[in-house]
Amino acid sequence: MLERLEEPLLAEKPDWVVIYGDTNSTLAGALAAVKLHVPVAHVEAGLRSFNRGMPEEINRVVADRVSMLLLCPTDTGVRNLDKEGITEGVYQVGDVMYDSVLFNAELAEESSDAMARLDLRRGGFYVATVHRAENTDDPDRLEGIVEAFGRIETPIVLPLHPRTRKTLGAGLERIGGSVRAIGPVPYLDMLLLEKNCRMILTDSGGVQKEAYWFGVPCITLRDETEWVELVEAGCNRLVGGRTEAILAAVGAFEAADAQMPTDRPEGLYGDGRSADRIADILGGSATCAAC
Repeated sequence: MLERLEEPLLAEKPDWVVIYGDTNSTLAGALAAVKLHVPVAHVEAGLRSFNRGMPEEINRVVADRVSMLLLCPTDTGVRNLDKEGITEGVYQVGDVMYDSVLFNAELAEESSDAMARLDLRRGGFYVATVHRAENTDDPDRLEGIVEAFGRIETPIVLPLHPRTRKTLGAGLERIGGSVRAIGPVPYLDMLLLEKNCRMILTDSGGVQKEAYWFGVPCITLRDETEWVELVEAGCNRLVGGRTEAILAAVGAFEAADAQMPTDRPEGLYGDGRSADRIADILGGSATCAAC
């Protein structure tokens, strides 16, 4: 990725390289740019799980260290950077994922046939995703999650990440219960499923937030989360990969009729205009002296 990214950077000579999130390609973009002395703007800066065993955590920390603009989705992100001594070029802009959900949720209702195709009714199923290495590469954790899914009576739609499908192998058949394992689904299909489901069980960071925006309770199959605001608000429960903890969390949300807390805070991730703020910051900072 470093080699291939250098080609367009040398040819285009951009004012900024904008990187997003915490993937390996995020890190590659950051390193390629900084080595060519092109300033880097990191969208979704400042997130921390404080678990250095996660590849994503290393990517975040390194990307933030080499970025000149750090565009945080939350106040928590700003505080995390401050604790690390990073205060210059830091902005709280909100979350561009919220922009995307607002724009695409209605489009999903109009163009996605996922509900009809899978013969689902609103509020009659759960959605689950499992893809993080901490779960797929740990046989005990994955077994705990699979066992919990198999003991849940409500139908679970499980779009399987290729890594998860490969790890499960023949064991996929033993999940049993009401689990419907399907292939990965397009973004609009996923939004429609999330919006219409009763509960979400996931180890995805983005899906945790989408659950909040759609007003759907979320159970996170991890021991920590970057989106601590959702846990503090009671919208999200951290359960790790322990079977009984997963089942207890499901039972607790069901006891509340799968409703989100009525006093949950609004506007945790901005107002849906984060991209506009980022564009304004980039336009106004491209000729700064530090660049």
